[in-house]
Amino acid sequence: MAEPIALQVNGESRQATAGLSLQQLLVELGYEPRLVVVEFNGAIVPRAQWPDQPVAAGDRLEVVTIVGGG
Repeated sequence: MAEPIALQVNGESRQATAGLSLQQLLVELGYEPRLVVVEFNGAIVPRAQWPDQPVAAGDRLEVVTIVGGG
């Protein structure tokens, strides 16, 4: 089994499985991908690119949950 990688999520150091896509990482970290917006290494990544965006050690993510209501 691959060693976990270290990355930053919302300013906190986190561990994740190596070799994941951004979409897979979000699920592993407990997010519902339909309900978040992601800044990846300083840039907003379009949702359509998440399955093809690899995640590597040292990457920085800001994950914002969309809250509905009225």
